[in-house]
Amino acid sequence: MQYMLLIYDCERPEPSDPGFAEALARVNAFADECRRRGVFVYGHPLQGEHTATTVTVRDGRTLITDGPYAETHEHLGGAYVLDCRDLDEALELATICPMAETGGIEVRPIAGVPGLDHQPANLASTGE
Repeated sequence: MQYMLLIYDCERPEPSDPGFAEALARVNAFADECRRRGVFVYGHPLQGEHTATTVTVRDGRTLITDGPYAETHEHLGGAYVLDCRDLDEALELATICPMAETGGIEVRPIAGVPGLDHQPANLASTGE
């Protein structure tokens, strides 16, 4: 079963910060552990919420707003998709994800919808 680990409100050091190399090493070690277990599908950080643009359509009218969705209190920083044997394994991996130490990790199963075709044509194009 595939699960998405949504990463919220974690501190992300900049490449010029003294702790960047250590933080990057920990994140890469987490991804390597997921690969070792054979569950890693893909994962990517997002640029800061200031780069977000929100699109809403109400009564046929489109509204485009700079910034994240207006009712959002937490900021999504990135996500992993993991193909785990069950929820317990997904939760175990969420607990060792280094971003859980400064933010929160929401674990959600990916819904299987018959006839829905949203698989990437080529995962390599996502950088993985």
